[in-house]
Amino acid sequence: MNGHNAYMKFFAKLKQPDYKPYSKAQIIKAAETGKKLTRYDMKGHPKFKKKNKSDVKMYFVKTDKTVIIPCERHRIKIPTLGWVQIKEKGYLPTDKIIKSGSVSKKADRYYVSVLVEEPDIILNAATTINGIGIDLGVKDFATMSDETVKKNINKTKKIRKIEKKLKRKQRRLSRKYESLKQRKNNEKGEATRKNIGKQVIEVQKLHQKLDNMRTDYINKTINDLVKTKPDYITIENLNVSGMMKNRHLSKAIANQKFYEFRNKLTNKCRQNGIELRVVDRFYASSKICHECGCKKHDLKLSDRVYKCPVCGNVIDRDLNAALNLRDAKVYDIA
Repeated sequence: MNGHNAYMKFFAKLKQPDYKPYSKAQIIKAAETGKKLTRYDMKGHPKFKKKNKSDVKMYFVKTDKTVIIPCERHRIKIPTLGWVQIKEKGYLPTDKIIKSGSVSKKADRYYVSVLVEEPDIILNAATTINGIGIDLGVKDFATMSDETVKKNINKTKKIRKIEKKLKRKQRRLSRKYESLKQRKNNEKGEATRKNIGKQVIEVQKLHQKLDNMRTDYINKTINDLVKTKPDYITIENLNVSGMMKNRHLSKAIANQKFYEFRNKLTNKCRQNGIELRVVDRFYASSKICHECGCKKHDLKLSDRVYKCPVCGNVIDRDLNAALNLRDAKVYDIA
């Protein structure tokens, strides 16, 4: 199914008149080496996904309308595998029809996820001002317009300790690879390969642990937001890919997982009938004074306190941005 979809998209691109199959670098390199370019060198051609280096999943679907994929509290029946026990009980829905699912492997553990049908939730337009504005940042993860601040979890002692441990494990793995180069034609080479496999799993488990801790923090933040039952929530359409180009802040921005936060917030708002407003990325929420509306053009990133030159309002920079996002008049509904 994945291969079919990938090739269909690739052939659809080839039919476009403005599509350039080869990049400039590929053409120059082919001219220098005398190599003839084939369709496999084309930009966008599907590439083979190696199971050890890619997130490859095993999909299972309903092959017959009359057949229902059975699922119980502690197990699920997967086609070609039969009944499979589930370690974490109570997560998969037992009262809904399962359309399809997938089995994936991460850090030496297997996960199953399923797709079910649910009725659409009709959102009512917000008529009151009981809303929340959220300003996402690096110093603090999120600052709300109700003066609630969610700290940056990546600055905690627990996360730093795991990251330090991860560095040591990665150094050990690197040394094993260097050792394998020297013992390639030696009898000890096979034993080194087995040790590398064990060390790779140790590194993967630490990466997975960090990812789970950050995801759990995002889930708890969104849950606390939804519990307040606001009429609407306003966020900014951040240019995350552009922010990642800053080599000084790219790692800190990646660890904050802004994209995952927005996706999960969008889904949670739809489930609870809350209107999610998305303000344009060019809206100067940090530079505009919330009290008088004056725009401070010379505001720097290092200025953490906003001081209005007109009305003298002194307020935290992130809180001022959250208030402006809450009261924004131009927005899109996600």
